[in-house]
Amino acid sequence: MVIPTTKEPNPQVHRFRKYVLLLECFVWIALCLALWRLNCFQMRRFHPPSPKPVLQNNNNNLSTISVYDMGISDKEWERLQKALNWPGPDQEITPLNLSTSPVHSTFSIVGLKKSYKVGENISVIITARDHNNNLKTYGGDFFKAKLFNSKLKASMYGEVVDHHNGTYSVTLLLPWRGQAQVFVRLEHSSEVVQILKKYRESSFPRSHYYGHFEGSGPNKTRIKEVVQCNLKWGAEGSWIKGACCCEYKDIKTGTKWQCETPKKLSCNNLVHHSSGVLENPLNAFEMQFFAKTLTNVPITGDKQIINVFPNTAGIGTTERCRSGLTTPVPAGFYLNNVWKSFVCNTQQFNSVQMGNCLKNKIVYMMGDSTTRQWFEYLERKVPGIKRMNLHTPHLGGPLMTVELKNNIIIHWRPHGVPLRFYKMLITDLHYIGNDIDNIAGGPHVVVVFTIFAHRVFHPLTFYVHEVAKIRQSVVALLRRAPKTTVVIKSGNTAGLKNIFQSDWYALQLNTVMREMFRDIDGVIYLDVWQMTSCHYLTEDIHPGPVIIANEVSMLLSYVCPA
Repeated sequence: MVIPTTKEPNPQVHRFRKYVLLLECFVWIALCLALWRLNCFQMRRFHPPSPKPVLQNNNNNLSTISVYDMGISDKEWERLQKALNWPGPDQEITPLNLSTSPVHSTFSIVGLKKSYKVGENISVIITARDHNNNLKTYGGDFFKAKLFNSKLKASMYGEVVDHHNGTYSVTLLLPWRGQAQVFVRLEHSSEVVQILKKYRESSFPRSHYYGHFEGSGPNKTRIKEVVQCNLKWGAEGSWIKGACCCEYKDIKTGTKWQCETPKKLSCNNLVHHSSGVLENPLNAFEMQFFAKTLTNVPITGDKQIINVFPNTAGIGTTERCRSGLTTPVPAGFYLNNVWKSFVCNTQQFNSVQMGNCLKNKIVYMMGDSTTRQWFEYLERKVPGIKRMNLHTPHLGGPLMTVELKNNIIIHWRPHGVPLRFYKMLITDLHYIGNDIDNIAGGPHVVVVFTIFAHRVFHPLTFYVHEVAKIRQSVVALLRRAPKTTVVIKSGNTAGLKNIFQSDWYALQLNTVMREMFRDIDGVIYLDVWQMTSCHYLTEDIHPGPVIIANEVSMLLSYVCPA
């Protein structure tokens, strides 16, 4: 039997194959290392892609927005819609004479007694009538009510309950001894609210903005161009300019901003941002519902003096200010211009106490000019604190103030676009969620933000999207640094009561913010709506000094609870 044998390979060929295999291994290893280094480099220094010109259809209908676009679940959207539900006419806008009249609408105190004790309640009934003095048969009117005493500089907010049949009720607590009166006003008829709803989700751009482009020209000259800009929301966008635009997408939030394409410069040359004109969408028929004689007008009713005597039981709360507390109605009341909270044990801080409270603290304030008012108040009151010169606009920011002895640092900066502000560097306008992502947090850190005044011009669905992104960032912050103090400042009432800045818009945004953060542990929702709605000062988007002082006292009561 012959056993076959294999032929030995040529030694030279064998060595050559080994060299080829080794060379292939080295090439693969080098390629993997290069890809790994490139990926790490991109992670360390990520630059968003350059803006790209896009085409838009000339379509005035806002595209359908899904819960995916907003970044929330179907269940949460259903919950939000339920919280936001506002009754109104069952049909299209009625003739003006059938809308709610502030002249014919009235209020009355039910079972008014000669005297009461502190802590008792009174009930008020509001009856809405049209301009023909006929009873309204449906709800949806935007009434505001309060209890007040001008001499005592005392006031308290009352929540108006809609019974969907043209009648409304208010329960008012009697929190101070002395005298009191009831005041009710019609801010908007239900017909106006119907119009507000219509344009809130419309693609009609009520607010415009400008993009300022700059670049090099021939012979060392500078070229400057100013074009219109606006938010892009939805597949088609909520701002239609035909074949336009430079598109800027924020990588983290997904928010898209558009500017008309400059004639001479490229999309990469956007340098500054500023507010533009306001454009009224109302037709002649709709405008008559917003007449000054029909907007924010007191209605007639019981003007009797309510006599309130002391009660040994007393009212108030000794609850320590902390996260997780809900805001009752009423949330508190003013007496001698001092807000006495029913939420928690609010303290009054003098200048020295403010400095002690903020000792070794870094405070990050973000949002709009109402949080800047808090920044400016602390800047005036905290002893020894000085503003740093960051070479930024005095009002537009970003701003920073420090006190070296007690190691206090306070920052303020505006939120990202859309923003109706002065001409500012576009690079200084950051989205709140992105800034929170860059904060390490800790027991020495206080984060305060608000976002409402500049969002009333845009669809509520976009606001939901933005709050969802902020919520993600806040949850991540509290996960890595659970002892960080996070405070959300609610929106306040404003002076304007029109199609642009109605308080009804702000009230709805407050509802969204409160609902979306209600289950987030460690977050403080500081509701200032009642504080601005009931005060004797004329309502203003920028509340008066007395109100700001009380708001800051509330803030510090959470930072340094007693």
